[in-house]
Formats: sequence, C-alpha cells, structure tokens
Amino acid sequence: MAEHRHLEQGRTALLGRRWRVAFDSLRAADRGVVLEPGDLERLGDAAYLVGQDDEAIAAWMRAHTGYVERNECLRAARVGFWLSLILLLGGKGAQSNGWLSRAQRLIGDQQDECAEHGLVLVMSGLFSMYKGGCDEACASFEKATSLAERFDDPDLLAVSVLGHGQALIQMERTDEGMILLDEAMVAVTSDQVSPIMAGIIYCAVILTCGRVFDLHRAHEWTVALDHWCTSQPELVAYRGQCLVHRAELMQSKGDWAAAIGEATRARELLSGRSEELTGRALYRQAELCRLSGDLRRADALYREAGALGFEPQPGVSLLRLAQGNVRAAVASIRRVEREARSQQGPGAGPQRINILGPFVEIMLASDDPEPARAAAEELSGIAAQMSAPFLKATSAQATGAVLLSTGDAEQALAVLREAWALWQKLEAPYESARVRVLLARACEQLGDAETAKLHLDGAAATFERLGAGLDLSQLRSRPEKSRAAAGLSRRERQVLSHLASGQTNRQVAAALRISEHTVARHISNIFNKIGVTSRTAASAFAFENDLVGVEATDQD
Repeated sequence: MAEHRHLEQGRTALLGRRWRVAFDSLRAADRGVVLEPGDLERLGDAAYLVGQDDEAIAAWMRAHTGYVERNECLRAARVGFWLSLILLLGGKGAQSNGWLSRAQRLIGDQQDECAEHGLVLVMSGLFSMYKGGCDEACASFEKATSLAERFDDPDLLAVSVLGHGQALIQMERTDEGMILLDEAMVAVTSDQVSPIMAGIIYCAVILTCGRVFDLHRAHEWTVALDHWCTSQPELVAYRGQCLVHRAELMQSKGDWAAAIGEATRARELLSGRSEELTGRALYRQAELCRLSGDLRRADALYREAGALGFEPQPGVSLLRLAQGNVRAAVASIRRVEREARSQQGPGAGPQRINILGPFVEIMLASDDPEPARAAAEELSGIAAQMSAPFLKATSAQATGAVLLSTGDAEQALAVLREAWALWQKLEAPYESARVRVLLARACEQLGDAETAKLHLDGAAATFERLGAGLDLSQLRSRPEKSRAAAGLSRRERQVLSHLASGQTNRQVAAALRISEHTVARHISNIFNKIGVTSRTAASAFAFENDLVGVEATDQD
C-alpha cells in the first residue's frame, strides 16, 4: 500500500536527517492509516524541525494519548516532557505547566526511579529558575544529572547540565556556570543528543553567552551552530535564530553588508513563527540602517520591531540623536533607563547594561554631564564585577567621554587608549574607530594636532570601509579650523558667546539662568579645551570660529 511505503520512507528519511522528506512522507502516511504512537512522535519531530510547530504539537499530543491508552506511562511522560519544554520555549507557560503536571502524575506510581523522573525534574528546575528560585533549581538539575548518568540518557544529561549552568549564572556564579554550558555543548557538538535537543541547547548557550557579554564564546558557538544548520539543508527550526546570531556577530566583526543580509533572511524565515525573534531580526536591520545613515528606513524598521512587542531601544534614542532631536532622545533614553533600573534592581541585568553606554552618549550630547558621569561609574562597577572584556571596553569608552566633556583631557586620553586597545583585541572595528574620534578630541585639547589628525584619518578610513555613513558624515562635517571648537559642548559654546560679548560671570549666569558657580566651571572647561588662559584669548577664539551670537536655551 502507498501509505505503508510513505511510512517507511518517512522513517528512513528521519534517520538520514532529511527532515522535509520525512515530514511529507509521514504526513502522507497519516492520511491513509492510523499511525502508531511511535510514528506520531516521529511525525511531530519532523514537523518541528521543518518549522511546522502547530502540527508538531498536535502530533505529539496524539502520540501521548496513544501511549496512555496502551498503558505505556513512561513513554507518555517523555512525550509530555517535550510538549512542556516546547510550549515553555514558545512563551506558553500555563500550557507548559499543565503538561508538566500530567507527566508528573504518569510517573508518580513508578516505584523505581527512571530517566523520566529526571526529565520532570528539569522542567521543575526551569520553572523554579524563571521564578528566581535558583537554589531550588540547582538542586533539581543536580538530581536530574545524576539520573541521566545512571540511566545513560544523553538528552537528559545535556539539558540538565545546561539548566544547572544557567541557574549558576543567574546567581552570578558565572565562571562555574560557563564550565557547565561548555560541557553541555560538548555533548551537542559530538552528536550525542537528539536533533531537537541539540538545537535548543545551541540557542540557549549562545543567548546566555550574550547576556553575560562573553563574546568569544558566543562567536565560537555561533560558528558551530551555523555549521550544524548548514549540514541539514532542510532544517527550518533554529535556522532563523542562527541567522540572527550570525547577523549580530558579523556586525560586531565589521562585515555589515553580510550582517544586513543575514538579518533580512532571518526576518523572512521567522515571520509568522516567533514574534520575539522576528522583532529581534528587525531591530538588527534597523541598527545597521541607522549606522549606515539611512535614518528613514531605520525609523520604519524600529517601528515594525516595536509593533511585534520587541523593545527597539536604545536604537530609537540614538536615532533621534542622529536626527538632531536631542530632546526626544533624552526623553526616550531616560524612560528606558528608569524602566530597566526598576525591572532589574541592584543586580543590573543585561537590558540595563545595554543602555548605559548610549545613555552616557545622549546625556553628554544634551550637555548634562552629571547623569552621564553616574551612568559611567555604574558601568565601571559592573565591568569590574563581571570581568568581561566587552564591558571593560564599553566602560572605558564611557568614562573617557565623560572626562573629555569636563575638560580633563589628559586623564581622558589614558582611559580612551585603554578602551581602544580592548576594542582592537575584541576585533570590533566600528567601536575602535569611534574611540579614535574621542582620542583625537583629547589630543586637540592638549594641543597635539598631528596625533589628532592621525586618529581622525584612521577613524574615517574605518567608517568608509564599514559603510558607517552617519559617523563618516559627522566626521567630515567638522571644519579643519574648528576642531577645537567642536570639542565644546552646546552649553560651553553659549557661555563662550556671552563671554566674548564682554559680559561678567554674573551677567552670563542671569542670561542663561544658571548659577555663577556653574558659569565659572564652564569657563574653566572652555579654557582647557581650546588651550587659552585668559578671557581675551577665549573671546578671540570665539570670533575666529564664528561662536559669537550662539542662541541661548533654558537647558543646563
């Protein structure tokens, strides 16, 4: 019969990892004959691996029912574990918990321990971890690991070790946790676990590495995931996630053209499957458009990501800054900073860490150095605690920018050199070039025009190679004679304008609605930045650089 031929073809294709053939054949067989529970499991596996999540869940549910009717409780419980895990990963916590309870009940009457007990413990540990009960989660994962070793269950061993590592990382025991994540990945890369479990572990490990800013590990495992996906051309599940990871990696390494291509492909593959991941792909496209100078396209993509429930920050705030809408940039980054602080508390999670650098940049652009200084100090503390090179580089860059804005060019130069060295070690050309622009400003303030030019020329060459149109246009718009003037903040230009008009500190303070003490501080910073020691010389500089008559605002 044709149905039996389809069934054999499906079983054989599944063993050969020809997922599309397996799915089509098993589905064809299912239309003509009543499939055994084992074949319904296979149909669910094939459906999931070709991206047909709803059909996979339906097939697994039918397999579960078939096993229960046959009184094969442990097989039914194992299918219940997969349903619980996949539903949890899909954001359906209540349904996931329901299947966990059913699996627990099915194995509850078993007198002897078994591997299925371990699978239930894994799910219990995940629920505990998501609720913040990491000690309880660790106990569940450790017991599950023991059962996996006892019953020689590779899937259970890999997922229990993974969960234990994630729980330790959440408890800020990062080094211990990363060792366990590496152990889980050894089982995956040596092909010891099932394809579905392998894909889940790949993605979980890469995301966890990103959350702790371990970029080297994230890069290593992303390359491995890419090779794994490429070896299975019919695979759809995980391929979208893989492309998002690749896009992020390519952007950090400076291959922006390839990055935007991967992000676009990821968006196409993920559309209709995962709003969160589709939003993430859209956000990556938007970031690359913003950096290349296509601000209108970036705006549209950020809006699309936001419509899917993905928070398009700090990209939108940086976009508003690039558009010259400083007030909107400040309002949005302050809102995100407050929300991240309230959500993460004193532990400062990844969301808060990711916005601190942009927060510093936007606050400095709005001539508000105190919040920028506080954010840079917080970032420095987090970097010291986590010991991640990426965070150390970000922190040094933010600290150097703050020092530069307050006129301490000499100290800024030392810190920015450290940031530059770290970015170079991380092979992050865009960040390296941005730091070189800051280094040039520091050299200009110290009167070293020759070194400043070297840094500016080097930064411009990198921006041009990357296609960083926004940074390149900003760099080229600086007149050669006004580079020292470009180092002045907007408020400092206003103060210098009034000073050049012959006003006293008191008159300047009244005109700008600030204190005399603040005026004196601004004047000291101006003298340091433009390299003068008197009000007469500062006034001459203002006239030479067309800084007289700068409009005053109510911002301090």
